[in-house]
Amino acid sequence: MPKPLTDQEKRKQISVRGLAGVENVADLKTNFNRHLHFTLVKDRNVATRRDYYFALAHTVRDHLVGRWIRTQQHYYEKDPKRVYYLSLEFYMGRTLQNTMVNLALENACDEAIYQLGLDMEELQEMEEDAGLGNGGLGRLAACFLDSMASLGLAAYGYGIRYEFGIFNQKISEGWQIEEADDWLRYGNPWEKARPEYMRPVHFYGRTEHHPDGVKWVDTQVVLALPYDTPVPGYRNNIVNTMRLWSAKAPCEFHLKDFNVGGYIQAVLDKNLAENISRVLYPNDNFFEGKELRLKQEYFVVAATLQDIIRRFKASKFGSTEVVRVDLSGLPDKVAIQLNDTHPAMAIPELMRILLDDEKLAWEEAWDICVRTCAYTNHTVLPEALERWPIELFQNLLPRHLEIIYEINRRHMERIAALYPGDQDRLRRMSLIEEGDQKKINMAHLCIVGSHAVNGVARIHSDIIKSSVFKDFYEVDPDKFQNKTNGITPRRWLVMCNPGLAEVIAERIGEDFIRDLDQLKKLRKFVDDEAFLRDVAKIKQENKMKFAVHLEEHYKVKINPNSMFDLQVKRIHEYKRQLLNCLHIITLYNRIKKEPNKVWTPRTVMIGGKAAPGYHTAKKIIRLITAIGDIVNNDPVIGDRLKVIFLENYRVTLAEKAIPAADLSEQISTAGTEASGTGNMKFMLNGALTIGTMDGANVEMAEEAGEENLFIFGMRVDDVEAMDKKGYNASEYYNRIPELKQAIDQISGGHFSPSEPDLFNDLVNMLMNHDRFKVFADYEDYIKCQDKVSALYKNTKEWTKKVVLNIAGCGKFSSDRTISQYAREIWGVEPTLDKIAAPDD
Repeated sequence: MPKPLTDQEKRKQISVRGLAGVENVADLKTNFNRHLHFTLVKDRNVATRRDYYFALAHTVRDHLVGRWIRTQQHYYEKDPKRVYYLSLEFYMGRTLQNTMVNLALENACDEAIYQLGLDMEELQEMEEDAGLGNGGLGRLAACFLDSMASLGLAAYGYGIRYEFGIFNQKISEGWQIEEADDWLRYGNPWEKARPEYMRPVHFYGRTEHHPDGVKWVDTQVVLALPYDTPVPGYRNNIVNTMRLWSAKAPCEFHLKDFNVGGYIQAVLDKNLAENISRVLYPNDNFFEGKELRLKQEYFVVAATLQDIIRRFKASKFGSTEVVRVDLSGLPDKVAIQLNDTHPAMAIPELMRILLDDEKLAWEEAWDICVRTCAYTNHTVLPEALERWPIELFQNLLPRHLEIIYEINRRHMERIAALYPGDQDRLRRMSLIEEGDQKKINMAHLCIVGSHAVNGVARIHSDIIKSSVFKDFYEVDPDKFQNKTNGITPRRWLVMCNPGLAEVIAERIGEDFIRDLDQLKKLRKFVDDEAFLRDVAKIKQENKMKFAVHLEEHYKVKINPNSMFDLQVKRIHEYKRQLLNCLHIITLYNRIKKEPNKVWTPRTVMIGGKAAPGYHTAKKIIRLITAIGDIVNNDPVIGDRLKVIFLENYRVTLAEKAIPAADLSEQISTAGTEASGTGNMKFMLNGALTIGTMDGANVEMAEEAGEENLFIFGMRVDDVEAMDKKGYNASEYYNRIPELKQAIDQISGGHFSPSEPDLFNDLVNMLMNHDRFKVFADYEDYIKCQDKVSALYKNTKEWTKKVVLNIAGCGKFSSDRTISQYAREIWGVEPTLDKIAAPDD
């Protein structure tokens, strides 16, 4: 049970955590008890910890409802341009604490729960993560929702309500095991089903061409049932909506066959339709062309577009009658942002609606479509680009295939006119790829069908223009933009690191929470001894807290004075967890060789999930756990080096780990990580970065000063030069003794004595077909890590660099990112104005 705060501590916390007024606390207690009684039907004798969590969640949710209704009413009356963020992933994590932060209820709730004799942290730990995402792309969507609400945009997140989110990862005998994530098992207090807005979605069937237009007939229907989740802005009384669709079979589903005696089977077969929203595909940066996935992509798009058009038609000045019949004004009232190509079907589906339902001419329909849609590209890895086989389309979405063919015909006509006789360019730019089987290139569809295309960091946007989509850039240079990613400072500072937020607020006030650029005011405190001490003290407290968490969960004794060296992200060859492993082994060998030398102690933590079918990634996890088994049990090493694999890395674990980190590993091969956002979270929470000049690391170095990051390795130009010349791993292996020793230990079974050839395939990959050139950056990485260890010994100089990093974080707020999308793509103006509270 945490001690009650002293008055001085309370005064300190007032700014960031909100006031705990007496009436407020009394009301919260009353409402908590009311929900326990009436909503959960329990008394204090039989209530469980989960009941108490639900009672608190409902109590906090009550504070959202009035604002939510008021906000939607406000939009209805003002009729602003609406922004629709379409994404197959929203990696939301937990909702309770974020809601308390954004509504300034944290202190009052803490006090109320304390007075009720309960432990706030225990209750918060009962909440399941909403793990409806794989990694960066899904978490970005969640940060964007927070920023759009905080900037007063009339915005909606649209996606799928997966019954099972990203799998839970268990480590068993060193291997990853996947378990289904049954996150809805106990119910979700934050969502509200909206059956009155259920929409039909059509699949299969055939097309009929009549003089009065095209009909798509004999389709199978699946119903889309929406669930709404409130998205509160930061203390501005705005609550936006995230609407997630769930698949339901229609009542008449196949039951016409039941008189043949198949009634029971027909009812059981309803499951087939409902499988569409059953499970999130667990691939990050990899395309798997499965029919169920294409169904998911069309399902979310078809349901969402019906909703968008219904709202557009009904939104004019206080009437639910159809007021707007003229769809030509759609781009003035609607902006659709496609989060990668996953919702690309929005383009042909919008065309289908405009052509077949609204009976517009092609030219006008296409103009509306292009002015409405915009596309964000998230990766340049070829294996991640979506290419759907044409037979799949022909069968599942025959009308959309016809429309895509016509889009392509007109597109090819335009290119042929611009570049007469350039057949190769036509082939490269076509939406249809010829080959063994014809495929639709979804990125090409998105570029052609959108008025804006953006990358997610400056270097990534440059690569898109100079290589991947070079042909398209030459034809339409004005389409291409950059929007460097960002993170929400509410979740990723105020909520997960209140100690740091507080010492910052004591120096520069609390406006930085809304306007993160104000962090640059911290530069003038870089020589302020008291501030440096405060920052170092908060870091130490966070490390102690995380060490306790680790010892409870991993039974490893952690040295809290060691450097906490973290690499947490999806396991992928391009992210080069293997390079980190080689550094760990090198450090291990050096300590073994000179055990009496003074070494900077490190606790290296690596966490992340491997896609279940990605065998190399799973083997990398096995290598990390194997290295840990040897290193952690070697008495010569002692507590100078520990290696921990962080099991089941997810949003909630990130919120605990990131505030405790000293060193952030961002070591992808230059030109492969589009942006990264974990890098920004570590920077904001007082870790220093060791990284390549890739993704947003480039801009982080620019903002904080390159001398305040540990930058190493090849640049994009060096990688391209090496691709031309050819990368020869054995050259490095033979030239660098410490590298050879490490590789020989891995292949010789030093880390897997009972199974000496366990890692032969990894070694073979590194030696003979490593696309990501691990050995080429090894030497520079090790030298750079030596500099890290040396600086860490000097706490004051280290902390100065930490302060300069935090001070350089302003650019990396998702508020800045969203303001740029709003002004430069969506044509709407962000505002920090509040709207009236419900009780005003």
